Amino acid sequence: MVVNNPNNWHWVDKNCLSWSKDYFKSKTVGLKAEKAEKSVAVESVSSVEGDCEVSQRKGKVISLFDLKIVLKFEGKVKDEDVSGSITIPELAYDTESDEIQFDISVYNENSTKDEIRPLIKSEILPKLRDILSKFGSDLIETNSSDIQLESDKVNSVFTKANQEQQKKGLKSDKPTPKATTSTTSSTSASTSKSTKPVSSNNVPKYNTSTLHLEPTFNTTSEQLYITLLDPQRIAAWSRSPPLIEPLPAKSGSNFKFFGGSINGKFTKLVENEQIVQDWRLEDWKDGHFAKLDISLNQGSSETKMVVKFSGIPIGEEDRVRNNFEDYYIKSIKITFGFGAVL
Repeated sequence: MVVNNPNNWHWVDKNCLSWSKDYFKSKTVGLKAEKAEKSVAVESVSSVEGDCEVSQRKGKVISLFDLKIVLKFEGKVKDEDVSGSITIPELAYDTESDEIQFDISVYNENSTKDEIRPLIKSEILPKLRDILSKFGSDLIETNSSDIQLESDKVNSVFTKANQEQQKKGLKSDKPTPKATTSTTSSTSASTSKSTKPVSSNNVPKYNTSTLHLEPTFNTTSEQLYITLLDPQRIAAWSRSPPLIEPLPAKSGSNFKFFGGSINGKFTKLVENEQIVQDWRLEDWKDGHFAKLDISLNQGSSETKMVVKFSGIPIGEEDRVRNNFEDYYIKSIKITFGFGAVL
């Protein structure tokens, strides 16, 4: 509750990125469809990236958000297991329902697994479109109470009228008020960098975000797995000698890449399928690690690397994305000829 904003006059911002992740999880996970010998269900929210704020001034509340959302699905086609992702590249405060785009990716794709696409398009995407179109109004209705005094504590006739009018609009399911500015807020990343209270083990925690990438490589999952773990291959694509145990790598072992600029520990290793690490940049606060989960999904002619970061400090998303795309993905492709570099 805002207690230092007489008559709800001043501008107040609330970062709602964390709330939006919980929202999409509660609304989308469990969506399912079944037809003939095909079934599919949304299993998890892999990542929610971008900006999401609710702001208040003069009794009016507006939302400013621009999000990329990635959902994971699992299903069956003729008793063959299928998994993949549904990506919403952009959901913004001014996106109309019929403008929402969806990208469907099927892991280890073949002709049988690809039959899941029509079921997703006909049954799952309409449900997702309905949920996403309501996000803006739900965002304001749920979060406005944290940035406004209740109307009975407001003495200004002007701001009180604005506040009451907006409440009526929300109750009647009117469209979400749109910001008059033509750009999304540039303050969310900087204002959200404030740290949370120190935990019991005295390790400071950041407010964090997630990151999801799905590059493809023209090689097998076995070769890609070795490339990510073999000291000689890592030295080739990182252009520096790594500190890492020789193959076979072991869960619980530590590593340092790029002269120590990146370091961490392997927490899970599934040969030719998955590498999970505690991962950090050298200049992050001591004790803070992101989780890097790399899954390798081999298709008929290429391998898709599904990369999921969680625990990235807010404001560091672009830096982590750019570094991973340049110094991991592009460098591996160039060094070993594993595909075109865009």
